[in-house]
Amino acid sequence: MDQAAGSAQDARSVPVCYRHPDRETGVRCTRCDRPICPECMVSASVGFQCPDCVRGGSGTGHAPTASRPRTITGGTVTADPRLLTKILIGINLAVFIAIQADSSLLDHLLLYGAWPPKPFAPVSGVAGGEWYRFVTSMFAHQEYWHIGFNMLSLWWIGGPLEAALGRARYLAVYVVSGLAGGALTYLLEPPTTFSLGASGAIFGLFGATAVLMRRLNYDMRPVIALLVINLIFTFNPSMHISWEAHIGGLVAGVITGYAMVHAPREKRSLVQYGTCAVVLLLAVAMVLVRTAQLT
Repeated sequence: MDQAAGSAQDARSVPVCYRHPDRETGVRCTRCDRPICPECMVSASVGFQCPDCVRGGSGTGHAPTASRPRTITGGTVTADPRLLTKILIGINLAVFIAIQADSSLLDHLLLYGAWPPKPFAPVSGVAGGEWYRFVTSMFAHQEYWHIGFNMLSLWWIGGPLEAALGRARYLAVYVVSGLAGGALTYLLEPPTTFSLGASGAIFGLFGATAVLMRRLNYDMRPVIALLVINLIFTFNPSMHISWEAHIGGLVAGVITGYAMVHAPREKRSLVQYGTCAVVLLLAVAMVLVRTAQLT
């Protein structure tokens, strides 16, 4: 009994990381002297510092951001890794509430090609110069089931992906995927067909998540199964879903996601944001071609 008690006391004396209490460590921050595990160690001029001290100022003559812990894609590790996802969900919910309060608002947010159709000259729609509809339609939902399903998907997929990519890169994938989905819809759908919803951007997050999981050698079966289920709904004629937005967003998400996780370290930002710019330019090209057809 005495031996057991002594062992327990010795075990309790082993330092554990202040951010990960389940991890024992013998390393302490050179500034605040708190124990830190290898995941929390940030190299300093002498020894290691904890993420909190780095955020407050490195004390080494370098800018605080120079030594901040980074994600696998080079993004900055933040205190709230789901902040942008929460903001995006909040914007979608706010627009949905506004539409429920005034249904006429939807007419100004929907994505459609042109009205009236040929042989008349379009006075509204993208062909009529209302390019802003590519952005507004990404945040517009009319049905409760539509916004409910999309926001759940955004929370489940977007949150972990934001933590892995970092805020700026995550937002780039989301926006480029949503715009690419809208561009493909505009190119292939009849000009008087309406489209709305965040599905294109969310499918882009699906694609980027699949690439990331492949890169980390994680089990891809859950995300593949979820993607297949969504694609079944996408191509179900009774659902009246814009498959162009889903496929366009998915392809853009795979391309930009691949650039995010496979970019060489020495040219990381150039490759990552350059790829996003190329995909965006291709989307603009599709819009210009379709506009020329409709006008």
